[in-house]
This record gives sequence, C-alpha cells and structure tokens, in this order.
Amino acid sequence: MRIIAHIAATGLLLAIAGAGAESRPPGPAGRYRLTGEQDVASELLIKPDGRFSYALIAGALDEKAEGRWRREGDSIFLTTEPKPVPPAFSAGAATHTDSAPLTVKVVWPDGRGVAGADLRVGFAEGDPIEDYTQEDGWSLSSDERRIPIWVEVSLHMFGLPAERFPIDVARANALTFLLTPNDLGTVDFEDMRADLARGRLVLHRGEGRLVYLRVGK
Repeated sequence: MRIIAHIAATGLLLAIAGAGAESRPPGPAGRYRLTGEQDVASELLIKPDGRFSYALIAGALDEKAEGRWRREGDSIFLTTEPKPVPPAFSAGAATHTDSAPLTVKVVWPDGRGVAGADLRVGFAEGDPIEDYTQEDGWSLSSDERRIPIWVEVSLHMFGLPAERFPIDVARANALTFLLTPNDLGTVDFEDMRADLARGRLVLHRGEGRLVYLRVGK
C-alpha cells in the first residue's frame, strides 16, 4: 500500500509540474519576421545561446546586425558585437573644370561613383543648396552666381551624419570625396529594447516600433 501511495503521489507531483510548465509562456528564443510594414522585409533571430542576428531590407536600405541579448522581465535588450566601425568621408582629388562652377563626385575606394550620397553646398550668404549625387557626380548650375565656400556630404539613409569640408573654388572646383564603407549597413544596437508578448517582439527604434511575429516552433 505504501508503494502504491508513493507512486500515486509521485504521479500527482509530475502532473502538477507539467501543468505549471505548460502554463508558462515560451522563452524569447526563436525566429521572428516583421509584420505590418509595406515594402519592408526584416527578420530577427533570437538564439538560445544569448546571441541574435538581424536583417532588414527597405528599398535601397540594407541593414544587418549580430550580437548578444539579455532579458529583463518582459523585455530583451540587443547589443551589437563587435561594435561596428562607421563609414567615413575624406577629401580626395581636387582639380579645375570649366564645365560648371562646381562639380562634386563621391567615390568608393575602388573608384566607382556613389549614387545617393546626400549633398549640401553652402555660400557666404543665402540658403545652401541640397541635393544628392549620381554615379557620375553632381554639378552646380551655371545660373548660380554665388560663390560656394563649403560642401557637406552624408548618408542620411544609414544614419551617417554630415561632414563639412571648406572649399576654395578659385583653386579647385572639381572635387572628389572618398567614402570608406567600413561597417556600412551594420546597425549599432546599444541595449535596444524589444518587448515580449506571446508569439511576438516589439522592437523600439527611435520614435518608431517594429512588430515581429514568431515563425515556426
């Protein structure tokens, strides 16, 4: 009788433990895909070993990140590792041209032109001109009578702030700037918060929220 009672009690404890395990929500580890956004594809993989990987594509924007995550209550926090090195602009060749008052070209290290680099040209007076580069560069209109005194180049799409270069068009007005990509496209998450809910993660980026749904088991 004692053996039967012991078996019955053990079975009851196991049943209670099993019921408790089933009632607990699953951990955050899993594969998640972005939902509710048009023309944007993104995936977030939360690994059981404390690592994560992230990817997002939106038009010409292509982002990625890898690193570690930690949990605090109903949220996880993502930190990119190793810390990415941001891209950098530097002044390149400067010559003279009669084709326009000013020409600007942004190039990769291999010499190819960069399309879509944000450009601002400033003058001693009045508002600056804002535009963006093509692969073959950018030219200031011959109708512009003001003399340019500085150029700013940036990549707003990737969060790269503008860098200003003073210029002297009397000495050189055909300017080239080098874009060294380094870890261009790698997002620098620093304890980026994602709130946990059943089957989804809500990632907080700046003023926005990205909702990811768990896929698969």
